[in-house]
Amino acid sequence: MPRWIPDEPGEESALLEALGIASTDALFTDIPKRARIGRMGVGAARDEPDVVGDIDRLLDKNKPLSKFSSFLGGRLGARYSPAAVDSIVSRSEFYTAYTPYQAEASQGMLRTLFEFQSLWVEMTGLDVANASLYDGATAAGEALLFCRRLHEGTRFLVPTSLPWEERSVLENYASGPGLRVEGIPFDDRTGRLDLDFVRAAVAKKDVFGVLADVPNGFGHVDEGVPDLKSILGDVPLVVAADPLSLSVLEAPGNYGADVVIGEGQGFGISPSFGGPLLGLFACRKEHVRSAPGRIVGATVDTEGRRAFALTLVTREQHIRRSRATSNICTNESLMALAFVVYATVVGPRGLAKLQAALAEKARTLASGLGAIEGLQAPRFDAPYLGDFTLELRRGTGEEFLDRLRRRKVLGGHPLKDPRPGGTGGPEQILVGISESTTEKDIQKYVRAARAAVEAVGRSA
Repeated sequence: MPRWIPDEPGEESALLEALGIASTDALFTDIPKRARIGRMGVGAARDEPDVVGDIDRLLDKNKPLSKFSSFLGGRLGARYSPAAVDSIVSRSEFYTAYTPYQAEASQGMLRTLFEFQSLWVEMTGLDVANASLYDGATAAGEALLFCRRLHEGTRFLVPTSLPWEERSVLENYASGPGLRVEGIPFDDRTGRLDLDFVRAAVAKKDVFGVLADVPNGFGHVDEGVPDLKSILGDVPLVVAADPLSLSVLEAPGNYGADVVIGEGQGFGISPSFGGPLLGLFACRKEHVRSAPGRIVGATVDTEGRRAFALTLVTREQHIRRSRATSNICTNESLMALAFVVYATVVGPRGLAKLQAALAEKARTLASGLGAIEGLQAPRFDAPYLGDFTLELRRGTGEEFLDRLRRRKVLGGHPLKDPRPGGTGGPEQILVGISESTTEKDIQKYVRAARAAVEAVGRSA
């Protein structure tokens, strides 16, 4: 049999005869016809240059991010990454160990993960971090299951403002064990969580965990989050924190958080087409055996030299399934390395200065947009750092953003759930600032927004 061709016509006929079927289509009779997509429509073989030419013409239709003024905020932003990050993570000793199932063979990779864990511990004010998870949303899902291992109950409370994608992931995690994810209302003026609602829910004794995000889904800093633990008592508190915000805000562990999770993409990782990403997870030492994934620890070898090893591996690939805390296959080693390199290159003071600069630019943009009749920016009367919510008083968010795109401006993320049956509500857009945002970009957005609103008014 040729090396790169799976079978030839004669071989295929022999296989079908041995199976007692007339064609390969018979292998799929158990799949309902309405669920099949039919033939792919791939034509006859063609010369390679022709195929490459077609692909090049298709790629020319792409609109690269660099050609737009981008204001895409939220968990997955277009943050700038120093050249040193790519230079280091591209080294062959790291790049080829992207999924180190036998991590013991590489002390360098183990040390990298140990430093990553140590960094997240320092930022969160907690005791121990794992070697990373897939992304921020699955970290939230693992935190939900973690809380259920620590506390009895059936209800997990999350902010109503939590991005719909993350809530969807949480609901998937909760569906198997028969748990419920419920929203916490917020104040319409400030966007702050309704602490009285939380207090009443906890009093019913069926809440096993509460999640709060900093900043929240509206981009604002909820000043009531530090008061949550005094309300919850022994009910675990999960804080989903933006790593950059922790350079200027109090560490969640200091005000009682039991778990701190996050999305690490903004630290040296390209947004690409939505991945790969980096899930962050830290907890208190007394709960470490309930944590998901795996943890790298520092020790000494037989000659007394410092060494690193997998210390806890509570995933079902390593221990009995009945005792496992998760089925997370691995960790995002290369992304964790990028996170560490980025934080090291920028430094703690650099991160704080960056967050302050983003906040200043965000205020300039919000002021310009808020002066346009038909827009409210920021939507909520609350502190914000680099993201804020813009509300449209006329037209739809989709129409508004489309008009901006025609002027080479990516205006932000609509907050509505776009899925069939998704929640409605006001037309709100999460707007974000990055290091690359210039004064010229801000003025470009304001002009494009004014033109978009006026165009809606003329068509009304």
